[in-house]
Amino acid sequence: MTVDNSTVKLLTTELARERSHAATERTLMAWIRTSLALIGFGFGIGKVQDYMEMAYPERVSDPIHGARIFGGAFITLGVLALLMAVIQHRRRLSQIKKDEFVYSAPLPLSEVMAELLLLIGLFGLIHILL
Repeated sequence: MTVDNSTVKLLTTELARERSHAATERTLMAWIRTSLALIGFGFGIGKVQDYMEMAYPERVSDPIHGARIFGGAFITLGVLALLMAVIQHRRRLSQIKKDEFVYSAPLPLSEVMAELLLLIGLFGLIHILL
Protein backbone atom coordinates (compact mmCIF):
# COMPACT_ATOMS: atom_id res chain seq x y z
CA MET A 1 0.00 0.00 0.00
CA THR A 2 1.38 3.38 -0.96
CA VAL A 3 0.49 6.72 0.49
CA ASP A 4 0.75 9.80 -1.66
CA ASN A 5 2.33 13.06 -0.51
CA SER A 6 -0.96 14.96 -0.30
CA THR A 7 -2.34 12.44 2.22
CA VAL A 8 0.80 12.66 4.34
CA LYS A 9 0.73 16.46 4.23
CA LEU A 10 -2.97 16.56 5.22
CA LEU A 11 -2.39 14.14 8.09
CA THR A 12 0.66 16.07 9.28
CA THR A 13 -1.27 19.34 9.14
CA GLU A 14 -4.22 17.94 11.08
CA LEU A 15 -1.96 16.44 13.74
CA ALA A 16 -0.15 19.77 14.10
CA ARG A 17 -3.51 21.52 14.53
CA GLU A 18 -4.52 19.00 17.18
CA ARG A 19 -1.25 19.55 19.09
CA SER A 20 -1.69 23.33 18.83
CA HIS A 21 -5.27 23.06 20.06
CA ALA A 22 -4.19 20.94 23.04
CA ALA A 23 -1.40 23.40 23.88
CA THR A 24 -3.88 26.28 23.74
CA GLU A 25 -6.21 24.43 26.11
CA ARG A 26 -3.35 23.73 28.55
CA THR A 27 -2.34 27.38 28.48
CA LEU A 28 -5.89 28.49 29.26
CA MET A 29 -6.07 26.02 32.15
CA ALA A 30 -2.80 27.39 33.55
CA TRP A 31 -4.21 30.92 33.42
CA ILE A 32 -7.41 29.74 35.11
CA ARG A 33 -5.33 28.29 37.97
CA THR A 34 -3.27 31.47 38.22
CA SER A 35 -6.36 33.69 38.19
CA LEU A 36 -8.07 31.55 40.82
CA ALA A 37 -5.00 31.80 43.05
CA LEU A 38 -4.88 35.61 42.67
CA ILE A 39 -8.60 35.97 43.40
CA GLY A 40 -8.38 33.61 46.39
CA PHE A 41 -5.34 35.41 47.77
CA GLY A 42 -7.05 38.80 47.44
CA PHE A 43 -10.18 37.49 49.14
CA GLY A 44 -8.06 36.00 51.92
CA ILE A 45 -6.30 39.32 52.57
CA GLY A 46 -9.65 41.07 52.92
CA LYS A 47 -11.04 38.42 55.28
CA VAL A 48 -7.93 38.42 57.49
CA GLN A 49 -8.31 42.20 57.82
CA ASP A 50 -11.99 41.76 58.80
CA TYR A 51 -11.11 39.16 61.44
CA MET A 52 -8.31 41.34 62.83
CA GLU A 53 -10.68 44.30 63.15
CA MET A 54 -13.27 42.16 64.94
CA ALA A 55 -10.78 40.47 67.27
CA TYR A 56 -8.62 43.50 68.08
CA PRO A 57 -10.59 46.67 67.31
CA GLU A 58 -8.33 48.84 69.47
CA ARG A 59 -5.09 47.62 67.86
CA VAL A 60 -5.98 47.77 64.17
CA SER A 61 -5.47 51.19 62.68
CA ASP A 62 -5.90 51.33 58.93
CA PRO A 63 -7.61 54.60 58.05
CA ILE A 64 -7.18 54.21 54.28
CA HIS A 65 -8.22 50.53 54.32
CA GLY A 66 -4.96 49.51 52.66
CA ALA A 67 -5.54 45.79 53.22
CA ARG A 68 -8.88 45.95 51.44
CA ILE A 69 -7.34 47.93 48.58
CA PHE A 70 -4.46 45.45 48.40
CA GLY A 71 -6.84 42.47 48.44
CA GLY A 72 -9.10 44.14 45.89
CA ALA A 73 -6.12 44.73 43.64
CA PHE A 74 -5.32 41.01 43.66
CA ILE A 75 -8.94 40.13 42.91
CA THR A 76 -9.02 42.66 40.07
CA LEU A 77 -5.74 41.33 38.70
CA GLY A 78 -7.08 37.77 38.79
CA VAL A 79 -10.26 38.75 36.95
CA LEU A 80 -8.27 40.77 34.40
CA ALA A 81 -5.84 37.88 33.84
CA LEU A 82 -8.72 35.48 33.25
CA LEU A 83 -10.44 37.86 30.84
CA MET A 84 -7.24 38.41 28.85
CA ALA A 85 -6.52 34.66 28.82
CA VAL A 86 -9.97 33.88 27.41
CA ILE A 87 -9.53 36.53 24.70
CA GLN A 88 -6.11 35.15 23.83
CA HIS A 89 -7.50 31.58 23.80
CA ARG A 90 -10.33 32.49 21.40
CA ARG A 91 -7.96 34.32 19.07
CA ARG A 92 -5.56 31.40 19.01
CA LEU A 93 -8.36 28.89 18.29
CA SER A 94 -9.67 30.97 15.41
CA GLN A 95 -6.13 31.21 14.08
CA ILE A 96 -5.72 27.41 14.26
CA LYS A 97 -9.01 26.84 12.38
CA LYS A 98 -7.92 28.89 9.37
CA ASP A 99 -6.65 26.95 6.37
CA GLU A 100 -3.73 29.30 5.85
CA PHE A 101 -1.93 29.77 9.16
CA VAL A 102 -0.39 33.18 9.60
CA TYR A 103 1.62 33.64 12.77
CA SER A 104 0.85 36.62 14.94
CA ALA A 105 2.47 37.15 18.30
CA PRO A 106 0.13 36.46 21.22
CA LEU A 107 -0.74 39.05 23.82
CA PRO A 108 2.21 39.47 26.21
CA LEU A 109 -0.08 38.28 29.01
CA SER A 110 2.65 37.12 31.39
CA GLU A 111 4.53 40.39 31.00
CA VAL A 112 1.41 42.48 31.64
CA MET A 113 0.57 40.44 34.76
CA ALA A 114 4.16 40.72 36.03
CA GLU A 115 4.09 44.50 35.62
CA LEU A 116 0.73 44.80 37.40
CA LEU A 117 1.97 42.57 40.23
CA LEU A 118 5.00 44.83 40.50
CA LEU A 119 2.71 47.83 40.96
CA ILE A 120 0.63 46.01 43.57
CA GLY A 121 3.81 45.00 45.40
CA LEU A 122 5.09 48.57 45.38
CA PHE A 123 1.77 49.77 46.78
CA GLY A 124 1.99 47.16 49.54
CA LEU A 125 5.56 48.14 50.35
CA ILE A 126 4.69 51.84 50.50
CA HIS A 127 1.66 51.06 52.68
CA ILE A 128 3.76 49.07 55.14
CA LEU A 129 6.54 51.66 55.33
CA LEU A 130 4.26 54.65 55.86
